[in-house]
Amino acid sequence: MRIGIFTETYTPYISGLVTSEVMLKKALEKKGHEVYVVTANLKSFKYDYDEEEKVLRIPGIPTGIYDSRLTSIYPVQAVNKIKSWNLDVIHSQTEFAIGTFARLLAKQYNIPLVHTYHTMYEDYIHYITKGYFDKPSKKLVEYFTKFYCETTATELIVPTTKTYKLFKEKYEFEKNIHIIPTGIEVERFYEENINQKEVEMLKKSLRISKKDFIILFIGRLAEEKNVEFLIEEQAQLNKKYPNMKLLIVGDGPDKSKYETLAEKKGVKENVIFTGKVAWEEIPYYYHCSNVFATASKTETQGLTIIEAMASSVVPVCMRDEAFISMVTENLNGLFFETEKEYQEQIIKLYTHPEEHKRLNKQARIQAEHYSSDNYAERVLEVYQRAIKEKQSENRFGFLSRIIKKVKGEDK
Repeated sequence: MRIGIFTETYTPYISGLVTSEVMLKKALEKKGHEVYVVTANLKSFKYDYDEEEKVLRIPGIPTGIYDSRLTSIYPVQAVNKIKSWNLDVIHSQTEFAIGTFARLLAKQYNIPLVHTYHTMYEDYIHYITKGYFDKPSKKLVEYFTKFYCETTATELIVPTTKTYKLFKEKYEFEKNIHIIPTGIEVERFYEENINQKEVEMLKKSLRISKKDFIILFIGRLAEEKNVEFLIEEQAQLNKKYPNMKLLIVGDGPDKSKYETLAEKKGVKENVIFTGKVAWEEIPYYYHCSNVFATASKTETQGLTIIEAMASSVVPVCMRDEAFISMVTENLNGLFFETEKEYQEQIIKLYTHPEEHKRLNKQARIQAEHYSSDNYAERVLEVYQRAIKEKQSENRFGFLSRIIKKVKGEDK
């Protein structure tokens, strides 16, 4: 099968979405399929095609939102190249410019379009509106999302029940929805594949000692991730357990704000900010940690939860539908809803090492369900369904035209 992945962001940009795209491409290629990527060029204002990696980068203008760029919705220079690939299916990962390009190409060349909905855009409206016109803006997002997903996509993939409910209950979506949790290369996080000397060197550079109990967060440092909650609760935990430290890995618009908050709360020495970390180095940070914590309520899935579990690090999560499908309470992770509950769960893991060890072991077992191979198999099933539907649609359209000709309606 010849597959085209269309996405706004790809390497060298680092994000959960990019991780899932790279993983899917590699897993599909491993199964013998040809996979092409169409994305924005984040490095220059030129068209660039990597023949070996099969990645076409389209120039665009900077948006001011991280490293993203806005491309033309129909870059003519790219069309002939993509046409030469003779794609069997297009898999769009975005609803914006590149996504619109995917939609137009799919319609023009009669190619089935599969779309994966990754982001709960309603949770990100504040970045644009700054608190003004939130209600009409959310209605606009709803209209745009329904238009792209329902009127153009042959099949829709969502990562969790939470996203499924958004489409079925709120948006009243009528087409097929496939719940496929995004997979990762779980093997790269397994303890047996980690160089322990590298871990010890990293701990030393971060000034982590053997007596320290490390609570890890990895992600974008922005309002929707609720990192402020973790810092404020760190101040409470340190009153009784001064050897607990919060390790914050990542960068974002609110990094300086959180650094100031840590200083204000008197936990500057117990909250470690690493800034942006290279993708290949991420597994080592999990293996420096005892617990992975997140207070976010805006995730569609949260790949870092799977990464933590694959690293045998128990996740402690805000109770949210995005995490419930992955984490079974008291089996492979813990949930909280209040500040008190969060503190109790962390203290429980710190003071009961045998229970902590049991949860870590179960977390590793659960992570195996999210392997890249399993994910690719399920996505391939959706591709095949989309191709069959498109073929049926074409046959129906052909018969309809024949009937019209016979009746003399088509002139």
